[in-house]
Amino acid sequence: MEKMKSLADQIREELDKPAANAAEVLPQARAPAVRNNKQEPKAREQPDLIKAIAAYDNTLHKSMVHVRFDQKTVNTLNKFKMATGTDMTKFVAFSVQYMLDTFPEIKNTIKHYIRNTEI
Repeated sequence: MEKMKSLADQIREELDKPAANAAEVLPQARAPAVRNNKQEPKAREQPDLIKAIAAYDNTLHKSMVHVRFDQKTVNTLNKFKMATGTDMTKFVAFSVQYMLDTFPEIKNTIKHYIRNTEI
């Protein structure tokens, strides 16, 4: 077992050596660093909206609604879950709440319907 560790360590050292030696022997072989005008996004930094979806608490939501999506949307939601760890239920619940809070005409339409409905 001890030999296996040392062999692995030796291989790691050998892999590191050529890169260091090549820089010492051939300094002109290094390509100059080219910078793009674009700033690279920081690794693992999520936009505020994704943070808000992840922080949304739907633990007390007990009512279930059956929703139908086309296959492309389902695939996107599955990939969203893999990328962020946020499940579809939380995503949809957040989205509906966001729509109701952001667009008052939805609630106005409901209020208008209730006023015009006879009991």
